[in-house]
Amino acid sequence: MLEVGAGLGEFASQFTGLDRLVVTDVDPDAVKVMKARFAGRGEVEAAQFDLACGASLDRPVETAIAINVLEHFEDDAALLTLLGRSVTPGGTLVLWVPAYQSLYGDFDRKVGHFRRYTPATLRDAAVRAGLEVELSRPVNLLGGIAWWAAVRLGKAGSPKAGAVGLYDKVLVPVTRVLDRVLPIPFGQSILGVFRVPGDRGHAAS
Repeated sequence: MLEVGAGLGEFASQFTGLDRLVVTDVDPDAVKVMKARFAGRGEVEAAQFDLACGASLDRPVETAIAINVLEHFEDDAALLTLLGRSVTPGGTLVLWVPAYQSLYGDFDRKVGHFRRYTPATLRDAAVRAGLEVELSRPVNLLGGIAWWAAVRLGKAGSPKAGAVGLYDKVLVPVTRVLDRVLPIPFGQSILGVFRVPGDRGHAAS
């Protein structure tokens, strides 16, 4: 498995039992932290990886994960095409992106988001990249409502730390249940699962 934009490895630390886990970030300081964090796990490789410069793995993985990465690239289909080169034919890309342009605000501009997505626009980017669509749907309904209230109505530049803490403690368990049992029509994020065609070739970097 490959995680692109892994930061300090918080999400990646949940994955165990893999033969190989590649955790990457464009920031060399973040990579340094991850190397120390995963020093005792022989299956983990931490490396600097810059998709903007055309990076791809010499040895492709079966699954690539990118959480809040795609929205930072103007040509999202080209980025997905490139990311697909690091995945074996028949392998999977899992994407998590911010949802709905109606939630776009000062925070998105400050962190360099070109856009927020709908299930249809994320699906379209994947199709233009030659990927097969398995899933593209909104998640985190309550988070989407809270984000709209805080960022759009309140004109906040970013979510407040206290509000985030309260949301994590009270609403996260509820929204996880809703995501599992109800067809969610709206959310804070879009989850996409895409397949690299089995006949696709890979060019090693």
